[in-house]
Parts: sequence; structure tokens; C-alpha cells
Amino acid sequence: MVSRRDFLAASAALGAGTLAGGASIRLVLADETVSRRYEQMVTKAIDFLATKGQASDGSYNAAAGPGVTALVTTAILRHGRSPSDPLVAKSLKYLEGFVGEDGGIHAQDSFYKNYETCLAILCFTEANKNGKYDTLLKKADAFVKGTQWDEGESKDKSDTFYGGAGYGRSKRPDLSNTTFLMDALVATGNDENSEAIQRALIFVSRCQNLETEHNTTPFAAKVNDGGFYYTPAGGGSSQAGTTENGGLRSYASMTYAGLKSMIYAGLKEDDQRVKAAVQWLKKNYDLKSNPGMGDAGLYYYYHTFAKALATMGKDKFVDDKGVEHDWRAELIDELASRQKEDGSWSNSNSRWLEGDAALCTAYSLLALSYCRKK
Repeated sequence: MVSRRDFLAASAALGAGTLAGGASIRLVLADETVSRRYEQMVTKAIDFLATKGQASDGSYNAAAGPGVTALVTTAILRHGRSPSDPLVAKSLKYLEGFVGEDGGIHAQDSFYKNYETCLAILCFTEANKNGKYDTLLKKADAFVKGTQWDEGESKDKSDTFYGGAGYGRSKRPDLSNTTFLMDALVATGNDENSEAIQRALIFVSRCQNLETEHNTTPFAAKVNDGGFYYTPAGGGSSQAGTTENGGLRSYASMTYAGLKSMIYAGLKEDDQRVKAAVQWLKKNYDLKSNPGMGDAGLYYYYHTFAKALATMGKDKFVDDKGVEHDWRAELIDELASRQKEDGSWSNSNSRWLEGDAALCTAYSLLALSYCRKK
């Protein structure tokens, strides 16, 4: 049985066809074969979750807390299921049981209150028909803003904790938790002018291997390749390890997370931070692995890859060799090759709970949802 700590700590280290339930969603892809494959993949995946993934109380891997359930339910909603669909409604009721008076949506005594609440915000935003969850979301928005490291915790802008969000006893901030915080803030209507988002940008900029006035930490110049790592706080850490000179290695899932976060904060393509991140990604474009991490956190990577490129608004991605990639079609093909006969996905590398089929299937469905053009 997987513990809540294993799931949340792991996840942190690292939106035409008729789909399941009869919901009609327009898929804009030039290749009809790819479109048909997409529909089949989604239908099989949701069937797996309905028949083999969901427990009788509406949860998915309840031992890991409400996080997996929030991710799975968000994914199903993004593929056209209604909040009133029995599969979804049961999970929403389960998640509603974690709503606290203070606006937090998390397991009792959880060390991961920010993280769990951010995932729940994304889920309830997708399910918010006719304003049902307006009050819940308003309170949750205030709650997660209160978890951000800032002057309220006696941190000023010079501190490496400033603007970030984290988990655990120390609540040390990291880029993954912070980018989920930004996802949640955007979902509840905050834009680039939000003070919370601008505070988060300060932290995000310090997670980049790029020496600028935005990052004067001792780590930036040691690698200086434009990619992103896990955190500069608490002595600094990268899940990809360190270089011989003590630098924090860049890796792809965090670089896509950093890029997406900077776009949320209003940075444009000509900003040096955006340009450097894109250049790193051009050199490391890959769908067979999570560059810098191999197969560790692969499905988390697919989700972050797709959401970041969709947020950029780019239909094509040109790598450093000049090769133009239709990233949506390529991602669909890659996920099709990895989908199991029962409709699920799972990672042979079980690090960060990716041996859990419900979690990997949620990440895959979320990634596929960003393969649809609006």
C-alpha cells in the first residue's frame, strides 16, 4: 500500500470526436487517423478508471490522500464527462469530504496542505457548473495564498524561500509545488497582475540555471544552461543531481514547469529567461524519456510537457537541429504506444509512485487533454 507521503513527495519532485459518456469535444488535428487513435485511447482509459481504478467511495488510491483522486477526476472532467456523471459525482463527493472551514482541502493533519488543496482547486474548477463551487473556490484561493512564503512568514525578497510553496514539516518551497500553486491561482481567476503570481515568479526565476539580476544565487552560474532544477532553498536541490562544481543539474519536467510558470506571470518570448528555457528545451526535445531523469517521473513529464506547450500557444516546436515537431501528434503516438491493453498506463520505474496505474493514467489523460486546440 502506498502512503500519502510517498505520493505527495514524489509528485512534487517532479485542455472532433465523441468521447466516453457521449460528450462531444472538437479535436483539431490534421490527421484523421491520429484523431481516431486519440478517441480510442481516451475511451479505453476512462473505462479502465471506471471498472478497475475507482473504489466504492469514489476514491483512487485513498492511501495516498486526496491527491490522486483530484488528478484523476480532473482528467475525466477535461475529457467531457459531466459533474453529474456517476463516475465523477462519486469522486467529487469524496473530495468534498476534505474541505475545511479555513478553505483548505486536504487530509487531516496533512503535511501537504498546499499541494492537496491546489490539486482540489483544479478539480473543482473543472466541475464548477452554475457556480456550485464558487464559495469553496474563493476560500481555497485565499488558503493557498496564505501558504506562500512571503512577508507573512518574515521572508523578504532576498530570501530563497520567498514566493515559493512547499510541503513537509519544514515546508521548504520547490518548483513543482510552486507551479501547482500557480496553476491553482490561474484557475481561480488570478492573472499576471496578481501579487501572489508575481511573488511566485521571483521564486521560479531562482530555480533556473541562468545568472541574471533575477537569480543571483550561487547555483545559477555553475551550470548556466537555461534549464530548471527543483529548488534553490534550504541549500538547493535537483532531482537530477549535481555537477562536479556543485551546480544543480537541469531536467526537462522542471524546465517545462518553469517555462509555463513564467508565461503565467506575463513574461514574453523576448524575455531572457523565456529564451534561455526554450533554448534548453530545443536541445533536449524528447518523448522517449524525461530528459535529465531518464524514465523517472515520465508521466508527470508528459503532463507538464503538454500543458506548457499548450500554454505557449505553439502548434509546432522546432528543435535545435531545425526539425519541426507537431508535438500534439507525436505525444499522442507516444502515449498510444505505451497504453496497456486494459486502457491504463503505468511506469516500469516506480519512483514517485508511477507504478500506480491510476496516477499514470490521470497524467496521460491530462496530457492528452492539452492536445486539443481551443
